Formats: sequence, C-alpha cells, structure tokens
Amino acid sequence: MSAQRRVQQQAAFVLHHRPFRDSSQILDVFSREHGKLAVVARGSRGARSKLKGVLRPFMPLSMSWVIKSDLGTLTGAEVNGAPLRLTGEALLSGYYVNELVLHFLHRHDPQPEVFDVYAGTIEALATSGAGIAAILRQFEMALLRHSGYALNLDHEWGTSNDLDPASYYDYRVEQGAVAVSRDEGPLVFAGATLAGIAQQRFDDQDILRAANRLMREVIAFHLGGKELRSRKVLLEMRRK
Repeated sequence: MSAQRRVQQQAAFVLHHRPFRDSSQILDVFSREHGKLAVVARGSRGARSKLKGVLRPFMPLSMSWVIKSDLGTLTGAEVNGAPLRLTGEALLSGYYVNELVLHFLHRHDPQPEVFDVYAGTIEALATSGAGIAAILRQFEMALLRHSGYALNLDHEWGTSNDLDPASYYDYRVEQGAVAVSRDEGPLVFAGATLAGIAQQRFDDQDILRAANRLMREVIAFHLGGKELRSRKVLLEMRRK
C-alpha cells in the first residue's frame, strides 16, 4: 500500500481505541466497504475536540480517512444513525463481539456481509433486553461461515449421509460430526440436537445450551487458545 488514498464518509464502527501520544488515539475500525483497519485520530482526546464522545464503540459512524501505509489518519467522523446504548451483560457481550471481529478478520479485507451482521447484532443487543445468548450464537455462526470456518452440521463426516436424529455424534472441529456409540462427552450431541443448532432454534433451551457448549469449543479452537478478556469478565460476572 504505497500510494496515498483518501476515503470519504464510510459506514463504520470503532472496535477498540487506545491512547497515542498526548491527546491522540489509535482506533481499530470496522468499515463496511474497506474492512478492518487502524487509523490515528489526532487530538481526539483533547478537551476541545469535536470528536470527543463520538469515537466510541457501538456508535454507528460515517468516517473519513487518508491512508498510505498500514496505519491511516482519521480526517472526519460523525454519528450516522441513532446512538446505540448497551449496558450490563449486553455491553460486555458487545465487547466480546468486537474482540471476535478483531481476531477473525484480516486488515483491509472488505467483508460487507459480516459488517451487516455485526451492525444487526449490536442493534439487537441494545434493544432486545433478553435473549443475549441466542444473539451471540447467531453472530458466531455467521462470522465463522463468512470467515471460511462454517460448521458442518448437515452430514456425517467421511460420508454423504445425513445426520440421523436418533444417533449420536462427536463434533470434531476440523472434521465435523463423527458417529459414535456413546451418548456422553464434551462435544457429543444427538443428531436432532445438531440439526436444531443448524436451524438456530434457540428458543428451545436445550438446543441453546448445546449451542453454547459447541460454540465455546469451536471458537476456542480457532483462537488457538487465546483467551478473550470480555468473555472472561462475562463468565466471572455470571458465576457471581
């Protein structure tokens, strides 16, 4: 990326921000048409900055920047839609979603489908009031699918056979559903349960609990053992 490019008024969200020098900050941004990128927001932490209170996570924005290297420079930002307010568990869940995007997407790789799913997820977290687990499972499954890691919940691994609702399968992340003779194990599920997860029938609490168990292991596998800070806080809060 050698020639300088000027990008104007792009739909975007701030995923993460960190201080930079005296009054600036570096933003990890997720834009619909340009994917994930990092920009410097010069002077944005200053007391008189017009961007103070605007450059925060979960705020739908219209952003402009110039970029020549891997790090761009923000030239403008304004609110682009109704502000979304997340609190409590929904707020922590929003940070969890942001961390997933930061880890799964590559920089400068446009992912408009993921952006649309992300925007819908943040809005759902802000307005649902309940059903947070189901919202997160839906987002995780969509993110994996668009990232090339789609779950194989339709066929038995190694064959073209459909899953038998009455049989049991050990779900192996790099393969899929492997038929087993036992009905217990960390990732052992009935075929009917895997079908329910595939259909996202998360109004069924048994299906939702099974999806929680499955997605926790699948996400951990793709993160290579890296623990997400937001998930750790969320689990600790639920225990208390």
